[in-house]
Amino acid sequence: MDGATWAALTATLTLLGLAWTWVSFQRRGTTAAMRALGFTLMPVAAYLTGTLEMFTEIAGSVTDWASSLVFNPATWIGIGLAGFGLVLIVLAGVLRDRQLGRAAGAPDAQVTGSTRRRAVPEASSTRAPRQEPVVDDEMAEIEALLKKRGIQ
Repeated sequence: MDGATWAALTATLTLLGLAWTWVSFQRRGTTAAMRALGFTLMPVAAYLTGTLEMFTEIAGSVTDWASSLVFNPATWIGIGLAGFGLVLIVLAGVLRDRQLGRAAGAPDAQVTGSTRRRAVPEASSTRAPRQEPVVDDEMAEIEALLKKRGIQ
């Protein structure tokens, strides 16, 4: 597109925006008209800064990519390979976490099922033992200072 075509597109969008602004002013008042006028000025600003052409080139590139995505078998093979690669990465992370957890739980790397069962403490009664709340050292210091000042 040449410069005259971009100017014509800008003028058309601006005139449509001005009509929208007038209708907004008539129906909903000044605030709606101000918003519409703000949107109306955007094509002119895009034309003057050269970004109107850039936006259309981006839209054209996305359209070309999307059409090649739909109609090109090589693209679908690439998408399948990307998905398979992601599955392998996630699966490797899960397996690594399991191996690290197993190695941390026992002194040797192999843990049998019976060892795992014995590692769980058995309850002596039906009631669970009462657990004391975990005390954070920094919070304990802050609470001591507050009590000392008479705040708490």
